[in-house]
Amino acid sequence: MIQFNNVTKLYNGIPVIKDFTASIEKGEFVFICGPTGSGKSTLLKFLMCIEHPDMGEVMFQGEDLSAVSKSRIPFIRRSVGFIFQDGRLLFNKSVFDNIALVLKVAGLPAKEIKYRVSETLRLVGIADKIYSLPSTLSGGELQKVAVARAVVNDPILLLADEPTGNLDMDNALEIYNIFNKINRTGTTIVVTTHNNDLVKSMGKRVITTPYAY
Repeated sequence: MIQFNNVTKLYNGIPVIKDFTASIEKGEFVFICGPTGSGKSTLLKFLMCIEHPDMGEVMFQGEDLSAVSKSRIPFIRRSVGFIFQDGRLLFNKSVFDNIALVLKVAGLPAKEIKYRVSETLRLVGIADKIYSLPSTLSGGELQKVAVARAVVNDPILLLADEPTGNLDMDNALEIYNIFNKINRTGTTIVVTTHNNDLVKSMGKRVITTPYAY
């Protein structure tokens, strides 16, 4: 499903990723681990077409993301959900509105949007918070909203960049239990993290990004 072929990325002439090669199969749940500054987040940005490698190929579903046109990028992103460490929610909008925005952009009817948002919030365990404002939620609840927003459109690939970096262990484990449920439906999941204890507890495959210099 995903293939990084001899990928190199330079920032100000300095390689952050150098000759990196790895593959991820459809339906896998994989952790990308490595030291700070080793390019973990950059690999996810390649898959979202936010950035492109300076050398090498990034293949997704048989398509080379290193060379896609700008007009193609929105179609690729529709099949990918992305979770940021800080959630990036709209704090002046309710939980419902934060999640529904993705579906409104896709042009779904209001009845379908309400159903999908409700079901997704049930999946992450905060159905009762549907009309709450983010400012009233705990850190763990905020990240559950971010997860719900990322998966409400049924992506085939879910990317999460340090999704529990701001949470305590109990809340982090709750998020990863949700990821397990999502993964069991067939969604491929790729998570970057530096939390080795969590990684060990999950028992998933680990891809390591070493320093490039």
